[in-house]
Amino acid sequence: MEENRYEGYQPEMVEESIVRFAEAGEKAPELEGVPTGVAGLDELFFTTRLEGERVVQQPLGGIPRYAVLNLTGVADTGKSLLVEQYALTQAARGERVAFITVESPAPFLVIGMRQRAAALGIGEERVDETIIFIDVASHSRLRENLPSLLTTLAHVIKTYRVCHTIIDSVTGLYEHKEMTARLVVRQFFNFLKKWHQTGLLVSQKRSGHEELSAEAAGGFAVAHILDGTLVLSKETIDSSYKERLYGLPIGEVVRLFRIDGCRLAGHDTRIHVMEITESGLVKIGPALGEVVKRH
Repeated sequence: MEENRYEGYQPEMVEESIVRFAEAGEKAPELEGVPTGVAGLDELFFTTRLEGERVVQQPLGGIPRYAVLNLTGVADTGKSLLVEQYALTQAARGERVAFITVESPAPFLVIGMRQRAAALGIGEERVDETIIFIDVASHSRLRENLPSLLTTLAHVIKTYRVCHTIIDSVTGLYEHKEMTARLVVRQFFNFLKKWHQTGLLVSQKRSGHEELSAEAAGGFAVAHILDGTLVLSKETIDSSYKERLYGLPIGEVVRLFRIDGCRLAGHDTRIHVMEITESGLVKIGPALGEVVKRH
């Protein structure tokens, strides 16, 4: 079938697709960081410049604006907590957020977000008008009809002047239909680029996948479509070796964080320890190598 895909099709030259470097450069946005509100994360992205023959790193101060990033991990690694913390931080900064909630109905999502807002010192009045939910969890016609969901999102972006879009989780939009994963993710990626959004797309990994790889439901191709991937994982302390490695007793759980590539900016490539506080806030801690040295 594949070899007959273009049978009878007359090739055409698409002139509008041809853009000179200078023309593209005129439309290129300024590279700047968006503060995430996650302690220890903003310092992991950087730009570089040459000083003589020496390469100097300049902290970006957040994730790159207009990046569309994949946030992936198995269950209970802190993915939803991280994107909720990000959304609250943007709202507190006065930048509106479209939050597409696919797993939990919006009223239930608000319960935990109110607690995290309080832990961050953000008053509810700062977020009441700046976070706009698209409740896919409660409206199956949006889950099953991608054009309707994108049309709804376009309306929200235009009406509320939204700058950031979060999907938790994009995996829920192709459950049991993983052959369509790349199609769904690519359509969202192209849409968010067109609307100049900074996007975080949560994807749920299968438990059988290598914990710190970028692979999520839908395969490696999902990750490579997007601008970069943040990988979250967890490990149970179940041996004396891990006790010595992490400095934690048997039975404890350690969470880990890694940036698996970013097209728009330089980034730290090391594995970092990640903490979820009692108040549900995510913090990125020291690199794993530094932890090992201490123990």
